[in-house]
Amino acid sequence: MIRFATMNDVPAMLEIYGPYVLDTCFSFEYTVPTQEEFSRRLEDYTRQLPWLVWEEDGRVLGYAYGSLPFTRAAYDWCGEVSIYLAPEIQGKGVGRKLYAALEEIMFRQGYRVIYSLITTKNQNSIDFHRHLGYEFTAQFPDCGLKFGQWLGIIWMEKRSKLVDLPTFPPVPWFEIVNNNQKLQNILDDLSLS
Repeated sequence: MIRFATMNDVPAMLEIYGPYVLDTCFSFEYTVPTQEEFSRRLEDYTRQLPWLVWEEDGRVLGYAYGSLPFTRAAYDWCGEVSIYLAPEIQGKGVGRKLYAALEEIMFRQGYRVIYSLITTKNQNSIDFHRHLGYEFTAQFPDCGLKFGQWLGIIWMEKRSKLVDLPTFPPVPWFEIVNNNQKLQNILDDLSLS
């Protein structure tokens, strides 16, 4: 089941995220955030963009969220997506479903381009994004240092089908999907329910 993240989900999301920080180079963080820091991120990000979780039998097993890759006004129509899944649901289509819902909400908000920043060593994520229609935009070689090695970043993007110039910046997600029924309608439209 896909639903919006709440503060009650923070411990479960940290449990999923922790191994990405401690055991992989897929996150450029060195230490796992505290519950307080992670809660602050959730609160800050969800002022504008959605944060979704995948729940099965009362357990959060994955999450995906939008963030802002740039801060200047001219970039207002650019968003960024991130996803983290528990090992037991990787490769089972959950990531595709979370991204489909997240992208749909962000495009309805008014975002015109969605970026994903991927560590060059994360070929599975590169392939996943390519499969979902993301295209290679740029590569920044050896820009991050983790586990005693230089790592690069690949930027991939997916663009909205809208071509006209926008007349206003993207609205906050809760103006598009302000209740669970509206989220369910989006999931139904995408055949994800």
